[in-house]
Amino acid sequence: MVREGARAAWRWLAVLLLAVACLQAQAQAVELRDDRGQRVLLDAPPQRIVSVLPSLTEMVCALGACDRLVGVDRYSNHPPAVLKLPRVGGGLDPSIEAIVALRPDLVLLATSSVAADRLQALGIRVAALEPKNTRDVQRVLLALGSVLGVADAPQRWRTIDDAAQAVAQALPARARGLRVYFEVNNAPYAASEASFVGETLARLGARNIVPGTMGPFPKINPEFVVRADPDVIMVGDATFTGMAQRPGWSALRAIRQGRVCVFPTAESDTMVRAGPRMADAAAAMARCLERVAP
Repeated sequence: MVREGARAAWRWLAVLLLAVACLQAQAQAVELRDDRGQRVLLDAPPQRIVSVLPSLTEMVCALGACDRLVGVDRYSNHPPAVLKLPRVGGGLDPSIEAIVALRPDLVLLATSSVAADRLQALGIRVAALEPKNTRDVQRVLLALGSVLGVADAPQRWRTIDDAAQAVAQALPARARGLRVYFEVNNAPYAASEASFVGETLARLGARNIVPGTMGPFPKINPEFVVRADPDVIMVGDATFTGMAQRPGWSALRAIRQGRVCVFPTAESDTMVRAGPRMADAAAAMARCLERVAP
């Protein structure tokens, strides 16, 4: 009887240990619903990540997980630590072979990338996330924090948002209310009210001449800008060349009065990426508004 009792006790102990092991495994598993609506399930927080969207690269690093990145796209250039990582090509159509060679347990990319299906067919887990506005930045940052196992992700978001708000509060009243045209590239594509850029301008009290109904980054008819005649033009240095030679643009008040802010490439990159450097983007725009304000 004693022997039978001991065997039963050992069986129950084995069952208990198995249950505990299963619970631990479940606790380590992480799940994400990406921007395609697809469920991404990982057995554990990813340790080898390839990011092919600069804003996502910056978010991973802002969450303190830069050391988990093993590869990035050619445009990811911040923070400096990512400059030494292997490059896997462009974000929309990266090199599948280069990504596979890095043996990632998670690839982060934009919803517009054509690589997702091919990578998934090869058994590589993919999360498509594409922040386009401030709410998206918060949502994606917190989602990545959950997947990466970063418990203080909400606090990191609050720090980012508070810093951007502090920039807005420090802007003098004379620099508010100006009508702004922000050009993303010389197609020309603009940043509308619905974009991350437009939301930052609104936070600074500026008025965007491109309505959100046109989409976040619409292609603009140059005549639209001539008719709107903005007070201020914001543009990256790579896009500025030849702007004044566009039909009718030499008569724009912003160009006639020297109210054109031309941002160097590094600063322009910060401003057009919906990522954790929101305060830096706001500060660059604020300096422009303060400089050109009457």
